[in-house]
Formats: sequence, structure tokens, C-alpha cells
Amino acid sequence: IESLYLAAEHAGLLQEAIWSPGNGDPPVTVKVDFQSPDEAVLDSLALSADYAIRYPAKRLPDLVAGDTLNISNQTYRVREIRTLGDGSEKRATLTRL
Repeated sequence: IESLYLAAEHAGLLQEAIWSPGNGDPPVTVKVDFQSPDEAVLDSLALSADYAIRYPAKRLPDLVAGDTLNISNQTYRVREIRTLGDGSEKRATLTRL
């Protein structure tokens, strides 16, 4: 999975995320697959976004719910982290702050 993400990074498909660990360690910058899909809510009167990132587990091994990420000058709080497939990839859902 690491080589797939490396190829995506070289192709410009990933975005830079700055992770601020909740334990006070210095921020860490990594490239992630950022997703911001919109869906209509309230009978199509508004849009709701479900923000998420996907990343190789090795890049952010200590990321936990409650930590914050800065992506494109916007801050997000990690809501939940799920392991995908064989455990080499993870998906974190985010809340925009």
C-alpha cells in the first residue's frame, strides 16, 4: 500500500496534512488522501460534508480520535479511525472546526 500512496503522491493526488498530536509532541506533516464529499440534506436545501482521510498506517501510527489535522488551512478534529483491509491502510473520519 505504501508504494501505491507514493505513486499517488508523485502524481499530485494527495494533500498535505499537518497532524498535531494530543500528547504535546511537535506537529508532523504527511501526505494523505483527503475526501470531502457533499450530499444534499434538508430536502436539498443544504449540503452536508463528511470529511475523511485515508493513509498508510505507518505514516500516522499514533493518530487517535480527538487529535487535530490542518488540511488546506482548515482545521479538522479526528472523530473515528478504522483499519482497512489487511491493516496497512486506515481511514479517519473528521469534523471541521
